[in-house]
Amino acid sequence: MKMKAGCSQLKPVVLILILNSCFYASYQLKELQVCELCSGAVLNGTAVGQFCSSSAGRIDGRCCLKHDNTGDPEHIIGLDLSNCSLTHMDILHGASTAIMIDLSLNPIVNVSDTAFQGFTELNHMILPQNIVCPGGNTSWEKVEVKEGNRICEGQKDMCNQTGQLSINCPENSLCAAYGPSFFECSCADNFHGYKCLREGDFPVLLVFGSLWAFTVVLSFLLWLTQRRKAKSL
Repeated sequence: MKMKAGCSQLKPVVLILILNSCFYASYQLKELQVCELCSGAVLNGTAVGQFCSSSAGRIDGRCCLKHDNTGDPEHIIGLDLSNCSLTHMDILHGASTAIMIDLSLNPIVNVSDTAFQGFTELNHMILPQNIVCPGGNTSWEKVEVKEGNRICEGQKDMCNQTGQLSINCPENSLCAAYGPSFFECSCADNFHGYKCLREGDFPVLLVFGSLWAFTVVLSFLLWLTQRRKAKSL
C-alpha cells in the first residue's frame, strides 16, 4: 500500500520532467534550424570560426554552440551565414543568444528595425558594406567599413547604465537592454500593474488561481459539448 502511494506521488513529478525535456528538445530544435539555412559548415579561418575556437565552442553547420554548464542545453554563440544568398533578416530569431554574427557577401536589401530585437548578447556583426548596423551607429561602440564589409562592434546599453531607475522607463521600474537600440522596462521590487503604479506583492494566487479555475471550467464545457455531439451521432 505504501509503495502504491509512493508511485502515485512520483507520477506528477515524472510527468513534469518529461514535459520539460520535450519542451527543451523542441525549443532547441527550433533554435538550431537557423544553423541549416545555408549549406556547409563554419570554417576555422573565418571570423566566427576563430571566435568559436577561442570560446571553446562546438561547430554544428553554420553555428558555433556552447552550453554554460552541463545542466543547460547548448545555445548559439556564433552564426556564420556569409555568402548564403540571403535577402532579409527576419529568419534569425532562433539565434538571439549569438555573440557574433557574420552576414557578409549576401544580397541583403535592408534590415528591419525589429530584426535583432532581443539579441542582448550580440557584440560583433559583419554586414555587407551597404547595410547600416542594427539600431544605427549610435547603438554601437565602434562602426567601420573594412574590406567591403561593415563591422559593428560593442553593442551599447540603451539604459542609463547605473542599475537604478531609468529615465526611459516609468517611475518605479527598471530598464534592461533588449537588443541594438531597444530596451525593456520591468517593475521594481514591490511594484506591479499598469506602469508599475501598484505597490505591494503581485497577487499570484488570485490571478493564477482564477486562470486555473477558468481553464478547468472551459475544458469541462468543451468535453461536455463534444460528448453530446458524439451521442447524437
